[in-house]
Amino acid sequence: MSHSNRYSAVMTETETLADQAYGQLRTAIATGKLTSGEKVTERGMADRLAMSPTPVREALRRLELDGLIERIGPRTVLVAAIRDAAIDDLAEVEVGLRGLVARFAARHATSVQLEALDSILDRADDLLILAKERRAQGESAERHLNALLDTMQEFNDTVGACAHNPVLLRMLEQSRVFSRPRRRELLLQKVAEDETFGLERYTMHRALVRALRAKDSAAAERLALEDSQGGLRALREAR
Repeated sequence: MSHSNRYSAVMTETETLADQAYGQLRTAIATGKLTSGEKVTERGMADRLAMSPTPVREALRRLELDGLIERIGPRTVLVAAIRDAAIDDLAEVEVGLRGLVARFAARHATSVQLEALDSILDRADDLLILAKERRAQGESAERHLNALLDTMQEFNDTVGACAHNPVLLRMLEQSRVFSRPRRRELLLQKVAEDETFGLERYTMHRALVRALRAKDSAAAERLALEDSQGGLRALREAR
């Protein structure tokens, strides 16, 4: 896998290159792809991210202010030691923003978007049934599980679109503890270990759509907070 793919993440159109570099580097540090004490140069990191040095330089300045790196030369930095408490802080920010997205979605979701959410969950139900059937027959369910993860990502992205707030979505994308590829990797790992993984939270998605239809922003936020807290906790244990 190339360095650029290794550190890639799906970014929103409204982000600047510096925002993208910052989000990718912070995710790499939080997930251990950039390890404590590792030396990083602006030029080397720009090559890894397939960017020019200018946005990377700005991203490194922001990471220095966050206390995630330490500057040891004009163009060289050192990845700081990340305490569990620091990752807890990152996770708390991501969870809070997911709750806000759901709150805004309850206020602004259109009837067309709500119908789309129901349709997505119907497809997810079908895929879950197929995956269970394959496993019961002793066959591989990997294709159906990947399709299910794609479908649930589509659900989450559609909930985000319901919020009609691109600034909030950009903040959420930047606050991710795990990049999307890393998140998928960990999810598949957990499902391989326990085929019931995540099912206790699965019903929350239907409940969330009901809350959005009712324009109950408090209930929508509560459901999103519970779901994201449980998901992040499980992924961090998998890591």
